[in-house]
Amino acid sequence: MDNDLKLIESIAPDFLQTVQWRYRILQRISWMQPVGRRILAADLKTTERTLRRETDLFRNSGLLESSKSGMSLTPKGLELVQQLSGLMNRLHDANVVSEQLASVLGISRVIIVPGNSEHHHSILDLMGQQLNELLAAILPGGRSIIAVMGGTTMASVSESLSVNLSHERNLLFVPARGGLGETMAIQANTVCAEMATHSGGRYRNLYVPEDISTKSVEPLLQEPVVKSVLDLINHADVVIHSIGRAKTMANRRNMPTAEVNLLAERQAVAEAFGDFLDAQGHVVYKVPKIGLQISDLNDISHVIAIAGGPQKAAAIESYMKVAPHQTVLITDEAASEMILRDKNL
Repeated sequence: MDNDLKLIESIAPDFLQTVQWRYRILQRISWMQPVGRRILAADLKTTERTLRRETDLFRNSGLLESSKSGMSLTPKGLELVQQLSGLMNRLHDANVVSEQLASVLGISRVIIVPGNSEHHHSILDLMGQQLNELLAAILPGGRSIIAVMGGTTMASVSESLSVNLSHERNLLFVPARGGLGETMAIQANTVCAEMATHSGGRYRNLYVPEDISTKSVEPLLQEPVVKSVLDLINHADVVIHSIGRAKTMANRRNMPTAEVNLLAERQAVAEAFGDFLDAQGHVVYKVPKIGLQISDLNDISHVIAIAGGPQKAAAIESYMKVAPHQTVLITDEAASEMILRDKNL
């Protein structure tokens, strides 16, 4: 099939370009529906007149329908988008780009979904679906312990896990760290419970704050309920986490102005597992914590990082300088293009 596409492209490159362009329009409608022509044209960076020719074609083919709210795909249109996704990935040489990015970042694998997660929340759904497929591929039968971090990205992708993951598996989800003291919906405990609920697994919670003073840590570590969960975390088979931008995470933690200024002075660009990192991956600030640290990841079989959007490109590059080699990154086109743009690949 790939050889056939190359033959077609060699004599009719405009044909494949047309296919890619029309697929892109249908894909955007599926993400944004119902959507008006003006908004869609702006998103695709084209004119309404150009777009109208294509949407009229889709409507006449039964792929598209319109209402007062805007344009939406018909069931036939949605099915076509799903069927074309694999073909479009090959046309975009997605595998080649993924391999290039994995090599640049020094990790085992990169999975790239189309689009920009900063503009379309549905891209996070695609990243969640890729997470579900990856877990289905790597989790063995029987018992597995999966440690998960919190955050907005993690909360979003948790909804895409499928109950099929628990087929012939005994899945136990545990929070990789204590709570952040922030919005309940994005705390590690909550994400852990959501993933267990959607996948048909079980979960345990860790009822301690993450940002706790060093003086208070030792007594908590001796508490039986805390000790038992920490033991599970330390024996995790899989760790799933996101990567945060330093400034965003500092604001989320409500860090004092002096500490925020210190992060800026030390040029922190990324945060993961309570460590703030500069562009070279050096730790420039650490938050006291109970739970997994970056150094613990070397002993864990499968480490999955999920982060997308061009604004997170620098944070992804920074963290990957200290990430274990067995890391698999699930990201989007926007972030991958931003990272590779300056690498002259």
